[in-house]
Amino acid sequence: MIITTIPLRKIAKQVLRTIDVLPGTSYRTIGVKWWGEGAYERETIDGSQTAAKTLSIVREYDLIINKIWVRHGSIAIAGKDVDGCAASGEFPTFELDLNEVLPRWLHWYTKTREFWDKCAQLSQGTSGKNRIKPDLFLTVEIPLPPLEEQRRVVDRVEELVGKIEEVRSLRQQALKEVEALMGAEEVKIWTDESLKNAPTLQDVTTYLSRGRQSKQGESNHYLIKTQHVQMGKYVKPQITLAPDIAAKVSPEAIARHGDILIACSAAGCLGRVAYYTASEIVASTDTHIAIARANREIILAEYLYAYLKGFQGQVQLRSREKGDWTREKVGFRLTELNVADMRRIPIPLPPLPEQRRIVAYLDELQTKLDTMQQLREQAMKELDALLPSILDKAFKGEL
Repeated sequence: MIITTIPLRKIAKQVLRTIDVLPGTSYRTIGVKWWGEGAYERETIDGSQTAAKTLSIVREYDLIINKIWVRHGSIAIAGKDVDGCAASGEFPTFELDLNEVLPRWLHWYTKTREFWDKCAQLSQGTSGKNRIKPDLFLTVEIPLPPLEEQRRVVDRVEELVGKIEEVRSLRQQALKEVEALMGAEEVKIWTDESLKNAPTLQDVTTYLSRGRQSKQGESNHYLIKTQHVQMGKYVKPQITLAPDIAAKVSPEAIARHGDILIACSAAGCLGRVAYYTASEIVASTDTHIAIARANREIILAEYLYAYLKGFQGQVQLRSREKGDWTREKVGFRLTELNVADMRRIPIPLPPLPEQRRIVAYLDELQTKLDTMQQLREQAMKELDALLPSILDKAFKGEL
């Protein structure tokens, strides 16, 4: 089936539902995400917070764009959740002729690369300010079969999208179950009972301290900060200390292969643990990162790392801000972990051969988890590629 095309102006017209902006009056503002991700309510502002003298009210089923970023897919059909929101002049709004076009038809077409490219060709300006004029926007050609065919195609598209989302959800659920299995195995290894009378982190380390220097400059001494300690992953820094400051760092404070890096402050970061391997460079930590150096005569660095990043170790490291912790209290602040706090963290300490067995077992489980994660990511990429293909066929009359 060949679908004819028409310019948008045949089924859409710009609309201004103007309201005056008054100090002391609240206005729900609207935004439009890139790449067809939809319109959303940004924030509620007081009239005194904007320089605009007037705003325009958006209604459900309106077509709305961001003039600057329409070339990046900043286009949406307004839903119930944004009905009544106020738009500035940067968000032209268009009323649809519902006797000629289904909002859902336009919703799916505005998610296509074809539509974004058409808008990009009509955008003008430089320095990232490529605004599209509303009258030019209305010249964009769109495919438009009769309403009955629109409805059939949209129903088919949404049926297929629903199946994609179902598969996506199942993949995500499977991964969560494997992750939960990993946590359950860790709990079996490091039970609450194993913490009783266990040595502390101070007992099993030869060095435990947060960094002290952070002034940056040009040197060969790298600085490890919070962003370089991701959960279970060390990211090599590109930041260096100032030469005079680097000279003050004690030899003990320089990171060594096998050191465990612990994020000690900043909301959302506290408790992250990484294993340091970049021994080919000279590096130390700033005040937000601690180094825990295993006493290898009694504990494997790999074992200590596995424990601290595992479920039980994370219980001992994470913030107690909710106040519902029942274990030995660690002197935790909301977003801060001092060395004194870390010293008292209990570390279950089986014999070295048992430590090796535990590390090997958890490594095997982690490998399986990593494999599943890779398979999931690949599957997600394949699922993501399906939608453009479905939409392409739909708007060519091939679905």
